[in-house]
Amino acid sequence: MSNWLFQTLFGFYVYETQIVARSFFIMPHARLYRLTSPFLLAFTILSFDVAVASSVDDRPLGNLLALRQRSNGLDIKTDQGRLAIHIFSHTVFRIVAVWDEPFVEHSYAVVAKPQTIAWRWKKYADSVIITTDSIKLHLTSRPVRLTFYTRDNRLLLADDAALGIAWAGSTITAYKKLQPGERFIGLGEKTGNLDRRGSAFVHWNSDVPGYGLNQDPLYASIPFYMGFHDSLCYGIFLDNSSRSIFNFGASQNRFSSFSVEDGNLIYYFIHRSTPSGILEDYTWLTGRMPLPPKWALGYHQCRWSYYPEQQVLSLAETFRHRGFPCDAIWLDIHYMDAYKTFTWHPVHFPQPRRMLDSLQASGFHTVVILDPGIKKEQGYSIYEEGASQKLFLTYPDGEEYLGEVWPGWCVFPDFSNPQARQWWGDKLKPLADVGVDGWWCDMNEIATWGQSTPLNVRFHGDGNPFTYRTGKNLYGLLMVKATYTGALRTRPQFRPFVLTRAGFAGLQRYAAIWTGDNVADEQHMLLGVRLLNALGLSGVPFCGVDVGGFIGTASPALMARWMSIGALSPFFRGHKEINAPTSEPWAFNESTERIARSYALFRYRLMPYLYTSFYQAAQSGLPIQRSLALYYPFHPKVYEASFQHQYFLGDALMVAPCVASQLFTQVFLPEGQWYDLHTGQRIQGPAVPIIPSPVERLPIFVRGGSFLFIQKPVLHTGQSPGDTLQVHVFYGQSPHPQPYYEDAGDGFAYQAGVFWHRTFRLDTLNRTMVLDSVQGSFPSVFKHIKFYLHGFPPLSRVFYADFQTEPAEQEIKFVEVADPEVRLRAQTFEMPHTRQRVAIYWESKQ
Repeated sequence: MSNWLFQTLFGFYVYETQIVARSFFIMPHARLYRLTSPFLLAFTILSFDVAVASSVDDRPLGNLLALRQRSNGLDIKTDQGRLAIHIFSHTVFRIVAVWDEPFVEHSYAVVAKPQTIAWRWKKYADSVIITTDSIKLHLTSRPVRLTFYTRDNRLLLADDAALGIAWAGSTITAYKKLQPGERFIGLGEKTGNLDRRGSAFVHWNSDVPGYGLNQDPLYASIPFYMGFHDSLCYGIFLDNSSRSIFNFGASQNRFSSFSVEDGNLIYYFIHRSTPSGILEDYTWLTGRMPLPPKWALGYHQCRWSYYPEQQVLSLAETFRHRGFPCDAIWLDIHYMDAYKTFTWHPVHFPQPRRMLDSLQASGFHTVVILDPGIKKEQGYSIYEEGASQKLFLTYPDGEEYLGEVWPGWCVFPDFSNPQARQWWGDKLKPLADVGVDGWWCDMNEIATWGQSTPLNVRFHGDGNPFTYRTGKNLYGLLMVKATYTGALRTRPQFRPFVLTRAGFAGLQRYAAIWTGDNVADEQHMLLGVRLLNALGLSGVPFCGVDVGGFIGTASPALMARWMSIGALSPFFRGHKEINAPTSEPWAFNESTERIARSYALFRYRLMPYLYTSFYQAAQSGLPIQRSLALYYPFHPKVYEASFQHQYFLGDALMVAPCVASQLFTQVFLPEGQWYDLHTGQRIQGPAVPIIPSPVERLPIFVRGGSFLFIQKPVLHTGQSPGDTLQVHVFYGQSPHPQPYYEDAGDGFAYQAGVFWHRTFRLDTLNRTMVLDSVQGSFPSVFKHIKFYLHGFPPLSRVFYADFQTEPAEQEIKFVEVADPEVRLRAQTFEMPHTRQRVAIYWESKQ
């Protein structure tokens, strides 16, 4: 169109649009149509065409123009952008697609460096093939499309042939062809079913109190998932913290896709033969949980809020008086002076050291809340220091960003600035010096009244500046990084414990996470189980929920059931909002208290087993609470609504959560032998038995061929567990070798080899049990081992080293309240807890 014609048409358009606008309020709507002249209609159509062209103008990656080799991959130039393929290991590839901006080698999530491995590539007329020992990547030239195969040419993941990688404005999307029967798991803190197929999800950390059963997004973003089809597994990690969308065939059946609204498309493709192998690679990339202090594995009691100090001390006294185990008491926002971070309320807590010393003397640790909102107030030294050093988030013109939170109008530390992280961490010292042991990072989505932090807020970015579009999902991760490293500097002899509400991939390096402000509801209880299962599948093993529900009031039965499930989850904390009745375990009735105490004591008896599971997580990234999909990814029963809540706690225990009102429940037991923990009944799998599930009896099973490591009950982890380790052995045809691990429970001597580690092995075919020789120099707290044999044929003698003994029979009970009339019987014998390798043989009476 000529310039003259455009201006003429535009003039008529403006003139007649003004007439229409003025006439809209004084003429019947039917008369508006007659005001539109041919010129207006023509320009309207022309404008519409331009708008449509703009809105559908997806810019594909295009055709290959040139490539060059680098040490760990290929850099590719296309006619629409650039593509990089970086080989991190035999099983991990990084794919980077950029338009015209440079690719910055900086990630807050990824800590691994590319390995030096042998790889090969070859260019053909219309393609490029890259090969490692595990993966074959086929890249077509016109247009550029990526297809991942196994080394033996089985299809893993393929770009949609027509869509591939494309931009729409600043949003870039990778479209992947859906495979028949393909399933997807992971994505961290997401509601919905275990299998994500048919759903779409957004990553945009949000403060959502009382969130719905299908609400999305929630508080944390972990853009990592695993896909399964045709007996094959792969993983995808999208390393971009801006708002992202994952579509697993929602509203269409053609593709799965992942997209980011800002920045480059950076994703890692992982292939291993098992989901646990993929998880091991993902946590190699993003880091693994450090071993927490043992006290963090105990029961924690929290409320918004316990104050003044006399209420806190009375709470501690009540726990000990009632014989209810507990390791930590938490202080919410009312411990602070006018909600100002790093302060104590002068009236409610006039002598915090005295109070915390008293708690420590009774075996309690103290955790305090830390909100990132720093009140803008002259005379408040925390604000004045940060302002003088320019450590807070700002607008583009340098003015401090202010948001309203509990103290009023607040500024927020820029945790992407290393100077701000150092400053924040140093501020923990006065709290630590009076006895604070743990740190609770809350409101870090960022949460403000109005929930609309401007997108133009600026971040330092460790020298690579970005805006809130990129920084929102990172804020919680960077806050816990500052808190963890600060706690470590402040008390280098102790392992830090940090809990967070918000986070991004890699948060497991610094913190545990809980699922935010849940609701006292049976379905919310089961949703919490799914959330923890998904977090475990996403590299975050230390996770939990507010037991009993944060918002609302649980019934006595619901509280009892929730306490039993919470006792068998990684992080075990009761927490309640300020406006609800008190919800300590004894606040309901005698029956609820008895059930809660019984399961809490069982957790403490399981501490050697549980602590070993945490050690495994720290070593390999394996979850503590493990969805059945981790072991049986291709079994359809795992994904059924009736069974998707089931999970393994560690190597041996399977938990089958159900609502409190459900007196019987179906349980899926995969192939192998399974023992009902409460009755000792042995069930041969695969089976779907109907199991009694009254409120005092949470369905729990032990896998045949496994070991449970148990100690005597204690009221807190600082108490002596006695000198005898109980090892419960469950007869089974399929052996499951299990590690056993001990160390001091705190500090870092274990990193220098001061630990006790050995593997237990059972071979029922050869009537043998082997205890491998101990690794590490730690002297075990246990002097003896007492074995309890479950499901074994009657034994006449047991031989080990130069000794032999005749097993005795003994009645036992794992959870006292579960079935009062039922006592299990096991064959037992005892031996020294020696460091040497021990081979145990038995003779049967039959």
